[in-house]
Amino acid sequence: MKHFHAKNTAVAICLALGTALISAPAYAGSQTSNLSVTATVASNCSITTTPVAFGSYDPIVANAVTALAGAGTVVIACTKASVPTIGLGLGLNASGVIRRMLSGAQLLPYELYQATSNAAGAACAASPTIVWGTSGVNLLTTVAAPSKAARTYNVCGSIPGGADVAAGGYADTVVATVNF
Repeated sequence: MKHFHAKNTAVAICLALGTALISAPAYAGSQTSNLSVTATVASNCSITTTPVAFGSYDPIVANAVTALAGAGTVVIACTKASVPTIGLGLGLNASGVIRRMLSGAQLLPYELYQATSNAAGAACAASPTIVWGTSGVNLLTTVAAPSKAARTYNVCGSIPGGADVAAGGYADTVVATVNF
């Protein structure tokens, strides 16, 4: 019986191997083709701001003649190698090209200037000269983005000395726009 059982086992193994060999595909040759892979990177930017906070303005003593400086920031993150521009509107209370903050019916003039250069992080000058606006030389043209990392640009504010205004809290809203 042992002999008969061994023969049955051997036959079963041969049948299993034969079935496996029959079901395996036989290749007669092969062909190749290139598969194209593409993507488009969109030009994009995001923008955030921090307020220009002047603090206390004293038109009688400290700011009777001397302007009061204040600073805020515009932060942009853009697609690598893009060269965006940043514009600052005139605000809600402008008269012509003069920016003004409002408190009740009182208006306090101020101005916003570009920093000493168009490089991110450039400092505000003691006497800034380029008014930050929305066109021409007043539009800040940045340097090419070295990466997608956020870059900060200082907004240099100034309230002229000697304004004749009532006491109160003054405010304005300026729209900051990044064009890319």
